[in-house]
Amino acid sequence: MKKLSLALLLAALAHVGATAAANVVVPDNRNLQYTGRIDFSKPAAPVISWPSTAIAGNFTGSSLSVRLDDQRGKNYFNVFLDGDLTYPYVLEAAQGDKTYLVAQGLAPGRHSFLITKRTEGEEGATTFRGLELADGGELLAPPPRPARRIEFFGDSITSGMGNEGADNGRDDAGKDKNSFMSYAAITARALDAELHMTSQSGIGVMISWFPFTMPDFYDQLSAVGDNDTRWDFAAWTPDVVVINLLQNDSWLIGRDHRQQPEPNDEGRIAAYQRFVARVRQLYPKAYIVCALGSMDATRAGSAWPGYVTAAVERLRKGGDARIDTVFFPFTGYGQHPRVKQHQANAARLTAFIRNKMAW
Repeated sequence: MKKLSLALLLAALAHVGATAAANVVVPDNRNLQYTGRIDFSKPAAPVISWPSTAIAGNFTGSSLSVRLDDQRGKNYFNVFLDGDLTYPYVLEAAQGDKTYLVAQGLAPGRHSFLITKRTEGEEGATTFRGLELADGGELLAPPPRPARRIEFFGDSITSGMGNEGADNGRDDAGKDKNSFMSYAAITARALDAELHMTSQSGIGVMISWFPFTMPDFYDQLSAVGDNDTRWDFAAWTPDVVVINLLQNDSWLIGRDHRQQPEPNDEGRIAAYQRFVARVRQLYPKAYIVCALGSMDATRAGSAWPGYVTAAVERLRKGGDARIDTVFFPFTGYGQHPRVKQHQANAARLTAFIRNKMAW
């Protein structure tokens, strides 16, 4: 028994020694590169909530650990190493303050990492507490930022709900939601553009599956529900804005008739137009793409693409020359788009934006 206790004690001391020897990188290290709407009110404890929020950096050392303090234990993150965007380490965050070893046995020399939030505000917020590098490792200067910027306002399609689920399986599991593989993120990478993803599953323009809509939500710093936080739009200005909304309105109003009195065609066009006009006020020089699809709001015979077209035409007549529409066709698949459908939608959108912006 004494020998066993001594062995456990020595093992514990060895673990403590290894931890103490690690090079701790604090969250406000100037060599960390953050992307997205992040709450920096406490620079040493930045709070991440929006899908596709990212942290990137370059480092040396044989290992990399990530420390997160997750609100609910429902968030998932991708960790990509050395530019390989095909096979991420998928980090399932437990509730509370935890440290996760995401890479070890790395070869000597320079390495890179990219951390992205797969899930969205409905899974809760996460406080980033920093990194741990192997003894002797150090954080290097960050990679250059893309010169181009693109922002998406959207719902579950934009967030990537269920996109990694089986074609014949459920599409609402947190582990299968990967915003990095949504059409929005794929498009941004194809265009070499920095991405902000302002989206929430279930949200609409006039009505949502919960008591707030995108006109209530779009200006928040925190993506966790309807709250009083405010994003500073002067802090980051996109070159292109893509708005992909109305899918949930089409279900809740057009199919289920849950909004009473029910808005007629004119009311639906006007509501959408008001939101787009507000985006235009915020970003006077951006090219705005009003998109819809690829779920059944764009099915054959649907009135909803016509509402988008009518609103855009009115804005053009009012003098807005930098606005257009893109529609992603409904494939007949009855659930949220899977990765292959996101890739097809991204190819269509990428080609459109590249042509319009000469990118």
